[in-house]
Amino acid sequence: MSAAKDDRRVKYTKMVLKESFIKLLEQKDISQITIKEICEGADINRATFYSHYTDQYDLMHKIEDELFDNVSLYLAGYTQNESNLDHFEMVEKIFEYIKENAQISRLLLSDKGDLNFQKRVMTLIYEKNINDLTKGKSITKEVAEYIYAFMITGCIGAIQKWFDDGMKKSSRFMAELLVKLAFGM
Repeated sequence: MSAAKDDRRVKYTKMVLKESFIKLLEQKDISQITIKEICEGADINRATFYSHYTDQYDLMHKIEDELFDNVSLYLAGYTQNESNLDHFEMVEKIFEYIKENAQISRLLLSDKGDLNFQKRVMTLIYEKNINDLTKGKSITKEVAEYIYAFMITGCIGAIQKWFDDGMKKSSRFMAELLVKLAFGM
């Protein structure tokens, strides 16, 4: 019984620390955010913060990892049986996840976010599909990697534009647009 209570308390603590951090990150750059500010916003003491994270950058990386893991889980269901892989549906699910988690997704995929994280998420999607680009075509894997580098940057830009426009276009519209642009479908 005690372990379950502790687990709930730990989850709650991490949740309020994340929420406080995200609110601060919306206002200023990560380098200007102090542990004291995060703790005050979460109503948690500094020792509790340090029992979970080393600093604000560690907290940011943990948030990024959580988002990345969730996107990976979304993709896992679509890549187990690649013969029935529906690119539109897979990318649409990712857009739905991004929309459901708009506040943190917007921050992580904005210019305030880590460019390496952005590439990591988009690369995950395209690694699942690299064979489609090279299959039956005269494109080598090396050339495909250049194409993907170009597409990844474009996809991040399209997602940022979608955020800037208030996510007015549906997840399906965005998925179809990006898949058509990326794969010429």
